[in-house]
Amino acid sequence: MYHAKVTFATTARILRQLKHDPRTIALIFVVPCILLSLLRWMYSDNLTVFNHIAPALLGVFPFIIMFIITSITTLRERTSGTMERLMATRLGKLDLIVGYMLAFGLLAIVQALLASGLLLYGFGLVVAGPVWFLVVMALADALLGTALGLFVSAFARTEFQAVQFMPAFVLPQFLIGGLLVPLAQMPSVLESIAYFLPLTYAIDALSRVVSEVILSSESWRDLWVVLGCVLAAVLLGALTLRRQSK
Repeated sequence: MYHAKVTFATTARILRQLKHDPRTIALIFVVPCILLSLLRWMYSDNLTVFNHIAPALLGVFPFIIMFIITSITTLRERTSGTMERLMATRLGKLDLIVGYMLAFGLLAIVQALLASGLLLYGFGLVVAGPVWFLVVMALADALLGTALGLFVSAFARTEFQAVQFMPAFVLPQFLIGGLLVPLAQMPSVLESIAYFLPLTYAIDALSRVVSEVILSSESWRDLWVVLGCVLAAVLLGALTLRRQSK
């Protein structure tokens, strides 16, 4: 049975812990803005290229950072015995996973607003489509990284193994997601694989908002696919969650 009160208590506990961890807070809030600033500096003489790739990276950077933070934090809870003690009470797996998702989801909202605000108002990013969709997709991508981090943490025994999931699980999505090479120009095998990866749809949606004045059906499809992957990862995370790592 799902207990909302217990879930909110878990959310509050995680937020209190992170409040006393300034390095993690800086990684979540500051690093994406620094990376986008470096990107703007690199293309200071070619703003056309910057306007083309910056929206997609607005989704990629938070996705990667939230994936790392969430997977390591969840694993640390399990290996330290905190999760074992919590699950000895009436706290269920879904209560715990949703509590984590809410805590990191709140941080993801702030992260998406900061990064989006920097691009739109600090760097003057020009988008043809609605600004709100850009922000919503940035938030959805951060939530996707959070949910996938929760899911894969169940398969790691140490923090080093959790970090190893990034090159194994995240970087392939970045390489063949359509940011570096358009999907239509890839070998047919890679193009087919790309359509099964959630980051492909995130990159596609953020790229479309640059040029599409009115949201197309493909943009809405991309958003729903990403949100569907978030929900699926949360449910799978609850199913695969273990009390401790041996």
